Amino acid sequence: MSLHILAVGKKHEDWVSEGILRYQKRLKTPFIPEWVLMAHSSLDGLAAREDESERILSRLTAYDFIILLDERGKALDSPTFADVLKEQLDHSRKVLIIIGGAFGVTDELRNRAHLVWSLSPLVFPHQLVRLILTEQLYRAQQITLGGSYHHE
Repeated sequence: MSLHILAVGKKHEDWVSEGILRYQKRLKTPFIPEWVLMAHSSLDGLAAREDESERILSRLTAYDFIILLDERGKALDSPTFADVLKEQLDHSRKVLIIIGGAFGVTDELRNRAHLVWSLSPLVFPHQLVRLILTEQLYRAQQITLGGSYHHE
């Protein structure tokens, strides 16, 4: 698969799993993501940020197109996000979307990202971000394929 989501945290809660499944059933290649859930660090604060970021960085390759979710990132509307995904997937690049831990990520990881994307200036629980992201993948697919789901 060429689309991966790496999320720090516990497995999906039941209500999140149900919502994700609702959208994932509708997704078609190459928009079907492979989920990788990485355990929270056993450390606290900045030490947790360092530990989690190092573990994430160890999974990256030079060929990955990295999108980091961060409320301080760039705001994109859905059509622009769809264009970003389509361009990378059309070039057979592996797209890796990262949802960091509760204490964020290091500057090193942030600088490694090709795109730091904000879903909103609001801070959401990580479980909810997973569901929103899956819906946005479905929306991006529909925009790319000319479906009627997204309205301008």
